[in-house]
Parts: sequence; structure tokens; C-alpha cells
Amino acid sequence: MNSDFTLAVHSLTYLALQSDRISTSDAISESAGVHPVRIRKVLSLLKKNGFIQSKEGIGGGFLLAKDLSDVNLWDVYKITSEGALQPKCPDSNERCIVGANMQSVLFSIFLGAEEHLGKYLQDYTIKDVIDLIYLNNSKSEF
Repeated sequence: MNSDFTLAVHSLTYLALQSDRISTSDAISESAGVHPVRIRKVLSLLKKNGFIQSKEGIGGGFLLAKDLSDVNLWDVYKITSEGALQPKCPDSNERCIVGANMQSVLFSIFLGAEEHLGKYLQDYTIKDVIDLIYLNNSKSEF
């Protein structure tokens, strides 16, 4: 899984908790601890897929476009990381039974793993992430 998934969930959660106001990419990047350019890339992807809206110009920023309970983590995974579990296989010796078959065998195994991950992630929404944050909120402030 790549960090775009984590940053997308972070951004959506941040926006959900700031639902009464527009949030800037700088504010989100500060919360995530990454460069604003990284966040803008992820926000662009979220906007393109209808998860968030943006307002340009002075006082501009981003808002959540969907209800918290309608954004499940599998949908976020699909736009940020689909296929990320697939193993990277080097060019193997095609004359060897192992080398000739390893890539396709591992691909099918990991495709099944990604399907199981999808079923698991579908059970979690941004609202669930927020609930878990509040459950663990003994150390920091928002």
C-alpha cells in the first residue's frame, strides 16, 4: 500500500472534522506532516473522484463533498492504491518451471489478498476513523 492512501484518509478525516469551514492544503499538510505539494496531489485525486470540493481564490480551500458514512476506505484505496499489493517480479528464466510461472502464480494469490482487503476496508468509513480517533484521543489535541 502506498502513502497516498494514508494521506487521502488523513485529508478526508481532517476535512470531516473541519466541516464548518474551508481547509487549505497547507493546513492539511501541516496536520499530516508532509509537504503541501504531496497533499495537493492527493486532494486533486479526491476532487476528481467526487470525495471533496474546492473553492479557488482568496479564502479558498477544500470541503468534504460526501457524508462521512458514505466514504468507505475501500473506495479510497481503489483510487490511490489499487494493485499496490501486486508483487514486483524480476524477469525470470522462462525455461525453468519456477521462473516461467512465478509471476502469474503470485499475481493470482495477491489478487485474492486484495479482494479480501477490499471486503475488510468496505466495513470502515471516515466516520469510523473519526470515532477511533476520539477513542484514542488521550494524547493530542485537534
